[in-house]
Amino acid sequence: MALTEQQQRAYVASQAADARLNVELQTEDMVLNIGPQHPATHGTLRVVARLDGEQVVWADVVCGYMHRGYEKLTEVRTYPQITTLVNRIDWLSSFANEVPFILAAEKLMEIEAPPRAQYIRTILFELARIANITLFIGTMGADLGAITPVFYAFRDRERILNQIEAVTGGRFHPNFDRIGGLKDDLPRGWIDETKNAMVRVREFCDELEELLMGNEIFQARTRGIGVIPSDIGLSYGLSGANIRASGIDWDLRRDQDLPLAWKDLDWKVWTHPDGDSFARFWVRLQETREASKMVDQMLDGLPAGSIQAKVPRIIKVPAGEAWVHTENPLGEMGYYVVSQGGLGPFRCKIRSASFNNVSVLPWLLRGAYVPDIITILASLYFILGDIDR
Repeated sequence: MALTEQQQRAYVASQAADARLNVELQTEDMVLNIGPQHPATHGTLRVVARLDGEQVVWADVVCGYMHRGYEKLTEVRTYPQITTLVNRIDWLSSFANEVPFILAAEKLMEIEAPPRAQYIRTILFELARIANITLFIGTMGADLGAITPVFYAFRDRERILNQIEAVTGGRFHPNFDRIGGLKDDLPRGWIDETKNAMVRVREFCDELEELLMGNEIFQARTRGIGVIPSDIGLSYGLSGANIRASGIDWDLRRDQDLPLAWKDLDWKVWTHPDGDSFARFWVRLQETREASKMVDQMLDGLPAGSIQAKVPRIIKVPAGEAWVHTENPLGEMGYYVVSQGGLGPFRCKIRSASFNNVSVLPWLLRGAYVPDIITILASLYFILGDIDR
């Protein structure tokens, strides 16, 4: 039916009004700074995001606010002193930081720790993994608005720290590994207490699986959010649970031969095909359970004997170069040590997991919405000391 002249004028006027309204609603892009002091960055990291409304059109990661120059500091320390430094790189899994450096020094000196020391090293390494990832499981819930899980995490993580402290004397920074072995043997009663703690770790994982993974809000906030295809993850150098959550079956504990106990254990490498924030959480939860089972196996098969090989009283490492990397809680961590025959390294290059893992953020955040930035940061799980080494 044809419109009357009056109806046509009214229609044209309404279209013009809509056009004027659309012009008025157009806004310029906004730059949003998250950090360098922000709860979601878990330290002094700054994320600069350019927004079109609520959507990210461009993002960059600004690090270096707490750089402490560990690599240069190693050049003015003796080899035994360096474990004190590297404890503080990934401060949530301190003992695990010591192991690859000590192995690099032992490789240059052509010595190997006794079997008992190798097992205890690996036990403490996996306890550090549990302590580290337990906190992640809780804090990711807190980052998404669920406060209860973080209280569970702190409660049960204390049991692991108690066991680490009972052996090393250090709750947060053990400084316990030595070239050729360990500082001390296990104290009396420690094995039974640790087995009880492992039972509690698995109960904690069950509780958090029900509390978080079964929660429809948590699933809505993580499923399909921050998807990293396997080829993109590999091109950015991602490692650890972040790359395994994209379907890559790669774990240095299994895929290289080191003088540690992993090769003697029956265990599984967990992967997930989805590559999203939920997958990264799921993989870490399974790895926590797996680590507790590995600790049980090592405690049952712990060899007798010495915990220290014969080494010179004053350690002087022969000239040469050595590269050793291990599967640390956050991913691949390695040390490239160059010796000129002195009491300390001539050069030391540290490959930390977090630095590579956050390098994918500019690609990953493009197109994301503002609330999803927090989810993605939480799921990648980084430690600032591990970035700004």
